[in-house]
Order: sequence, then structure tokens, then C-alpha cells
Amino acid sequence: MKQLWLTAKLDMAESLRARWFLIYTLVFGGIVALLFLFGLTESRVLGFIGLSRLLVTYIQLTMAILPIFVLITTVRSVAGDREAGVFEYLLSLPVSLGAWFWGKILGRYLVIFLPVFGAMLMAVVIALVRGIPVPWGIFGYYTALLAVMAACFLGIGMLISSLARSTDMAQGAAFMVWLTFLLFLDLILLGVMIQGKVAPEIAVMMALANPLQVFRTAALALFDPQLIVLGPSAFVILDTFGVLGYKIFALAYPLALGIASAVAGFVFFRRGDLP
Repeated sequence: MKQLWLTAKLDMAESLRARWFLIYTLVFGGIVALLFLFGLTESRVLGFIGLSRLLVTYIQLTMAILPIFVLITTVRSVAGDREAGVFEYLLSLPVSLGAWFWGKILGRYLVIFLPVFGAMLMAVVIALVRGIPVPWGIFGYYTALLAVMAACFLGIGMLISSLARSTDMAQGAAFMVWLTFLLFLDLILLGVMIQGKVAPEIAVMMALANPLQVFRTAALALFDPQLIVLGPSAFVILDTFGVLGYKIFALAYPLALGIASAVAGFVFFRRGDLP
């Protein structure tokens, strides 16, 4: 555990010195500031007012920014050290491969999640100061959703980083993964499958294999519990999972996918050719 924590602290120190971390923090802090500046807490949509409306908008924006940010920065972890030629030094230290790999994941996870959570916490503090009601249930679930989202794409990023032999290849693969997730959101995937006369249940389940689609639908479930905006797909989702069941699925499946990807990345890293 000591070796793991020391590796995590080293990765956190490297990330804090990087320019991407400053931009990353300013982006999410700036989103909250702009949402308050434009008076989004005063708007009303389908009964959602105050901080509820701001959190709904914030989670939608985060889903567009967080995955690509996590993937592009994480894939440099293993591939960047390999390309820079520092493996000989790092792996000669009295640190096991497991502690080094999982320590980098722990450090990177804290660096990725804390700014996103800090921006939400800042919104809550501002709301309390201004006397705006805080929907603690929505805040808690969105916090869990962001934590799972960060873990999911961090695991995928570490898998890509373990497989890639150069930083350029890792970043290119990360971009292709993100683009694939975007292309296979419900509008495109379901349209193609319906044209091919695939059973609606199969089409919806395949769409929910996409973690981005899971996050998007889960965010909508709090805003619109009946998922009216999804049309007929909502009947399949609600009949299969139920509202509560889907909320649990939206946390469990991406987390399992992220952990499985990280474990696969560690297996490839341990069995691969090390300097």
C-alpha cells in the first residue's frame, strides 16, 4: 500500500505541473461560473428550477468534455513513459509492477475527479450562500455518476496506454474510441438497426452497451423519469430495468467496464516486453 500511494503521489505531482490540468480545472470551474452568470438557476424547465436545472445542464456538458479529456490525458501514462525511455529508471526502483500500475491509476483518478466534483461543490456553496434550495438527492446521484464516468474512461485509457507502443498511437486510438462512442449513440445506431429490422429490445440493449449512452440516459432519468424524450426506446428500458433499476445499472455497468479494462491493461502491461 505504501508503494502504491507513493506512486499515486508521484503521478499527481506530475499532473499538477502539467498544463492540461490547469486547463481542465478552469474548464469545469468556468462552466459553473458561466451557468450562474447567465442566471440558469432562475429558469424553470419541466418543474426543475434553481440548482436542479444547473446540475442537469452541468452533467450534460460534462458528458461531452470529460470522456475525451480523460482518454487523451490518460493514454500518455504508460505509453509516454515507454516512449520517453524512463521505464528503466522507474522499474528499477523497489516498487512492484502492480503498485506502480495501480498507483498511477489512483493518482490519475484523484486528479481527474476532484476538479469535476469541486466545481459541483462550488455550485452548492454558492447556492447555499444565495439561499437557493439544494436538491441533495440529485447532487448525490450526479456525484456518483461523475465518479463512475471518470473510472470508466480512466480504465479504458489505461488499457489503450498499455497496448500502444507510442504516444501518437495511443492518442490516435483514444480519439477513435471516443469517436466510436459518439457515432453509436442512439440516433445513429438505432436508426441503422431499425432499417435492418432488428428487434427493438436487441437494438436498445446494444445501444446501452455504449457507456456514453448509459450516462446520457441516466442523466435524463432524473430530469425526465419517464424518459419521454427517448420515445419508444423508453418503454424497453423501463420495462427491462425500471426507473430505480436503471439508475443502479447506470452506475454498476460503467464501473465494471472501467475496472475490467484496467485489469486487462495491467495483464497486458505485466506480460508485455518491458525495458
